Amino acid sequence: MAKPGQHVVPNDGGWSVRRSGSVKATKTFHTQAQAIEAATRIAKNQGTRVYIHGQDGRIRERNSFANDPFPPKG
Repeated sequence: MAKPGQHVVPNDGGWSVRRSGSVKATKTFHTQAQAIEAATRIAKNQGTRVYIHGQDGRIRERNSFANDPFPPKG
C-alpha cells in the first residue's frame, strides 16, 4: 500500500499543505512557493510524493521522493 502524499492546494487567498485524505491543513502559507518548499521537506522525510494543485484545484505537477521502481512497471 502506498504512503499518503502531500498536496499543495489553494486556501482562502493562500496555499495549504495537506496530507492525502485529510481535510485539515498541515500548515497554510502566503505563497505557493512557500507551501511547495514545506511539502517537499515533508515528502522527502517520509519518502512520499508531492502533488501541486493550480488555482483551479486540479493537479498540475507531481514530484516523487518515494522509492519508485525504474523503469516503471506496466
